[in-house]
Formats: sequence, structure tokens, C-alpha cells
Amino acid sequence: MKKSKMWGGRFAAGPADIMERINASIEFDQRLFKQDIACSKAHVKMLLDQCIISGDDGSKILNGLDQILVEIETGKLQFQVELEDIHLNIESRLKELIGDAAGRLHTARSRNDQVATDFRLWVRDTVDQLDLQLRDLQAALIAQGESHFDTLLPGLTHLQPAQPITFGHHMLAYVEMLGRDRSRLSDCRKRLNECPLGSAALAGTSFPVDRNATALLLGFDRPMLNSLDAVSARDFAAEFLSVAAITAVNLSRFAEEIVLWASPQFGFVELSDSFSTGSSIMPQKRNPDAAELARGKTGRILGALQALLVVIKGLPLAYAKDLQEDKEPVFDAADSLTLVIAALTGMLGDMKINKDAMVAALEEGFPTATDLADWLVRELDLPFRDAHHVTGVLVRSAEIKGCGLADLSLSEMQKVEKRINDSVFSVLSFEASAASRTSFGGTAPQLVCEALAAAKERYL
Repeated sequence: MKKSKMWGGRFAAGPADIMERINASIEFDQRLFKQDIACSKAHVKMLLDQCIISGDDGSKILNGLDQILVEIETGKLQFQVELEDIHLNIESRLKELIGDAAGRLHTARSRNDQVATDFRLWVRDTVDQLDLQLRDLQAALIAQGESHFDTLLPGLTHLQPAQPITFGHHMLAYVEMLGRDRSRLSDCRKRLNECPLGSAALAGTSFPVDRNATALLLGFDRPMLNSLDAVSARDFAAEFLSVAAITAVNLSRFAEEIVLWASPQFGFVELSDSFSTGSSIMPQKRNPDAAELARGKTGRILGALQALLVVIKGLPLAYAKDLQEDKEPVFDAADSLTLVIAALTGMLGDMKINKDAMVAALEEGFPTATDLADWLVRELDLPFRDAHHVTGVLVRSAEIKGCGLADLSLSEMQKVEKRINDSVFSVLSFEASAASRTSFGGTAPQLVCEALAAAKERYL
């Protein structure tokens, strides 16, 4: 057993090997290196301004931190497990570079407020990245919508044919979903953007620190108000994961539709070779694996949220080592969500739309039945429930005959309701059905064009 380089003063011997392994977090928290160095530089600048450390020591520390950043980015610095985490690895290297002045860096702070600050910075950076990615995915959806604003396909409920809609309208549904996801990310960012630095271990510090200054240097809106809360709060990470989970579920719904649409049974879309795979045994297969994996990775993200909530649910104030388990679920979820958004954006960009298959699918399931019922209400003044019944009888007649509603003769219709006249056929085409849906937010092609333009203005 080795004596610890950082906290060995209290201990006569170092940790057992298994303790060293379970205690170390450097394998995953090394991802915080940029945030940790930025946090340290802001802390040092504040210490200098407050005359807590000398100008000479401060300059050495700042120059040393800049050098360490380059060493990490170029892969020259090898992290050591025995130094536990990213903070001690950087501080140890700083001592090698500048000597005893490195020991001044940790004045008036603890690893507790340090890691809380680093983690908030990392999540904030990730939120900004994900927002840009979701914007790009919205742009891809809008581009497909613009190309097919009047392309008709069956709108489904219960996965059964319901009414004709436009493909552009369908794309806009996901644009709006992603807009809400981006809004949730924005809300999450606002709440996490408070700075723990200067709270030290849990009670604050006796040094005359300026927490407003460090918060400003790091781009936070304000310092956190309570030192106990500052070092122990991880609800910002839980909120991020909850937003990630909701976003992943929305993306999974889109991925599921792509899987269905790409199947021969639908045939609505064709995915490019770049976003499909084959089979090891069946030469004819073209599998929509990008969409399937996007759907599957949702489980990982949902699991990450559950894992973090379980970690923090029973922790007393303030800091406990359990909180070391906060980062891996967040890192994994962020990685998964980043990959899913990128895959779906790429897949959508070169996805081909099969208009003929969509129109052919409209021939099934009597999707203009509601238009017939509405016509009976408007033109014959039938109560809707009576119109619904009449339409149902006509649907059954068409089903028995093996034709569409528009293929029934006028005389066949009049056997059910004698007042039906020729004008009924004007509402039974798929184009007329879609064009008639002019209520706000409806699927009429003209409305879809206007909605696409508004979405570009609002989101892009």
C-alpha cells in the first residue's frame, strides 16, 4: 500500500489496492479537464484580485495551467489512478511544473465545490451542443417538409388509416416536438447556471473571496446562495437527464415510424446505403439499423436518469462520496443522445420519399369517411351522430363491394340516405380531404407552407 500524495498527512499508510480502485474516478472524470482548468484559472484570478495569493505565485499557476491544458489536449499527460481524479492529477502535474507555488491553487476551495462547478460547466456546454444538434435536426425535417408539403399519405390513429394528411404536416409535428425539447434544455440551462465555487467543503471559507467575480468569469448568472446546497445539489444533473430522456423518447417515436415506413409493408421511404445495413445470411435485406439503434438507445438514457435519482435519493447534506457516481450516467446519456441525433439527422437528409406508395396506401381503410360525415352535417343538416351512422353504413357497403367510398354510385348512397346528391363526390377525393383541413394547425397544403415558413423563422 502506498501513502497518498494528496491526503496522506492524516494517514500513516495508504489505501488498499481495492480501495484505490473503487475510490478513483479519473477513468471517467478526465472528461472534465477543460472545465476544471477553466474553474481553476477563474479561482486564481479571483485570489489575485483579492490579494489572497501573490502576483508571482498567481502568474506561475496560470501559466502552468495553460501548459497542462495543451499537454492533455495533445495526449502528452498520462493520468494516474493513484491520484484519484482529474483535480488531483492536474494539481500534481502543476506542482511538477512550478513547484511549491502549486499548493496555493487550492486556497479557499475544496474538491467539493470544485467538482460541483466543473460538472455544471460540463452539463452547460453539453446543453448548448445538444441544442445546436436539435436545431440541425429540425432543419432537416423542415427541408423534407418543404420538398413534400403537399405529398399525401394516410394519417394514422391506432396504426389504422384515419384521414389523409400531408407529409410536410407530419414532419412539422416532429419539428414542434423538438422545439419543446429545446425549450426544456433552455430552462434546464437557466436553473443550472449558478456557481458553487467559493462554497469550499460545505460551510464557505474564512478567506475574503469574491464569489460574484468567479461566477462572472465562468459565465454563470450568479453564485449559489447556500454553501451546503452548492456542494451537494445534483438536481441540475437529474433535470438534464430528464430532459434528455423526454427528448430521446420523442426521437424514438420518429425512429419507430422510419422503421415502419422503410418496411416493404409500407414502402413509404427508402434509406440510403449510408444509413442501412445488410444481413449476414440473407442477401436481400436492407435493415434500418440507424433508426433501430436510435430507438434502442432510448433505454440507456432512461436508465441513466433512474440511476442518478437512486444515487441521490437518500443522501444527507452535504457532500458524500456517492456523488462520484453522478457523472457516468450523465456522460453516457449525453453521448448516446448526441449519437442518436446525429444519426437521425444524417438519415433524414438523404431519405427518399415514395409518393406512389403513400398514395396507394390511401386506397385502404376509407380515409375520407370523416369528410363524408362532415358533408352530411353541412349539406343535409344531419346531427353528427346520425351522419356518423349513415357514413358507417356506406363504409360497410363499400367494404362488401370491395371499393372506395368515391366508387359507390349515387343510387347506392341514396338507398341509405335519399337526400345525398352529386356534390358529395367533391369531398371524397384525398386531395380535397387534405385541402379542406384549414383550421389553425391543420394539414391543408397552404397552411403547411405557412407553418414551414413560420417554423424556419422560429427555430432556425
